[in-house]
Amino acid sequence: MGTAREVFGDALPVAERYAAFLADAGVERGLIGPREADRLWERHLINCAVVAEAIPDGARVVDVGSGAGLPGIVLAIVRPDLRVTLLEPLLRRTTFLDECVALLGLPNVEVRRARAEEVAKEFAVDVVTARAVAPLDRLARWALPLLRPGGELLALKGERAAVELAEARPVLERFGVRTTELLQVGRGMVDPPTTLVRVVADREVGRNGAVGRQQRAPRRAKGSRKRSS
Repeated sequence: MGTAREVFGDALPVAERYAAFLADAGVERGLIGPREADRLWERHLINCAVVAEAIPDGARVVDVGSGAGLPGIVLAIVRPDLRVTLLEPLLRRTTFLDECVALLGLPNVEVRRARAEEVAKEFAVDVVTARAVAPLDRLARWALPLLRPGGELLALKGERAAVELAEARPVLERFGVRTTELLQVGRGMVDPPTTLVRVVADREVGRNGAVGRQQRAPRRAKGSRKRSS
């Protein structure tokens, strides 16, 4: 728990309540596998919390396919400066998320029951996050229309991150994306470090993939990175 204290700081008691709720109601309702209860901190909570390294101060964040709230709720706990929307289409999951937000007292979080493509016109946010939602080519179609010009998709990926990025290249090019990279965050906090695919919406993106004017991308995030384009 020393690492958890270092990552969450004063917010650790809130993170502990969330972990307990995941291990109880999350497992009971099928949002977390039974075997995951014993490794919630390193595999899930800390793995998600370190993503905060890559998010600018005061960012507006949409967590697509939020599920049990990973990483969206964790980011809201560790970074109260963020404004987080948990976007999830399934009722049983949004019910769970609403209960989490109420239990944890998170004023910087809202829960929306919807698919990304249904609400694309409502959002123009700084960051979209996603974890274990879909392959990158499909995820990009859902996430990029939610971003403002210069906004970023941060997709938590595993060993196939580079492969998925290569496979998604035709879709990304259709959306006018020119800036992509692989990031590793959480070195020294979680082993192995969390791998992110960072995709910048270099231009304004419509729901059909049409692109508009180019904007300057936001400041670079901290953390080691491997340039891929």
